[in-house]
Amino acid sequence: MNQDQTKTLLLKLSDPKEAFTVIFSGKQSDKVHGLYKPETREIIIHNRNFDNDNQLMYTAIHEFAHHVQFTESPVPTYSRAHTGNFWRIFHALLEKAESEGIYRNIFKDTPAFTELSATIRSKFLTGNASLMQEFGEVLIKAHALCEQYRVEFDDYMDRELGFHRSTAKTIMKVSTIKADPAVGFENMKMLARIREPEDRERAEKALLSGKSPDTVRMEYVVKSSSDDKLENLIAEKRRVATTIERLQSRLTTLEREINTLSEKA
Repeated sequence: MNQDQTKTLLLKLSDPKEAFTVIFSGKQSDKVHGLYKPETREIIIHNRNFDNDNQLMYTAIHEFAHHVQFTESPVPTYSRAHTGNFWRIFHALLEKAESEGIYRNIFKDTPAFTELSATIRSKFLTGNASLMQEFGEVLIKAHALCEQYRVEFDDYMDRELGFHRSTAKTIMKVSTIKADPAVGFENMKMLARIREPEDRERAEKALLSGKSPDTVRMEYVVKSSSDDKLENLIAEKRRVATTIERLQSRLTTLEREINTLSEKA
């Protein structure tokens, strides 16, 4: 596969706002497989790093995701390249590449990966999530017991159990949403941040269908946070308006008193 063929395949995945160039360095690198130069819109691929075209395409898609992110982002992306939005773009491009036959997902068709993935999911991700759900339910009972005896739950966590109170509250919150442990505990924490039950259910289904956490986070958590930010800004605007109105009234009173005293002087 040459440079032009690689670019042609990338353009089948997305039509970016700005043109770009694919350059094979003809070199082998121990540091990186490829890089993206935003100033010149160049995707550099160290093509001697790869054993086959599938490996090369994976790197090409990764660097292409940087180009899409850089040229479509409304804010500068120089300071931090691998943002949640980058991973969302990259994963979406990979999904399309797989469906178009441009890239073969080795995680799905390599026995060494599939066997290990099954073990990790069942024994650790699902197993840990189930355990943490049970832990949260027990902590809720502990919270109720503290209220019964009029003692601080935070103090019970800190001094008796030596367990950080904020972590305990996170686990308690996670246990209340009754998410499927198959998504894993970290994703359960993310689901707990989604305010609307309908959005939370859709996000959970997306995770169970194989969508990446960053994809789901950008679609549901960031969206929810944006809604919260809007509401907070509206509330702050009301507070500022009320304050200005009160200060204006006070200013009018002061001016009247000053004028009265001036007339008497």
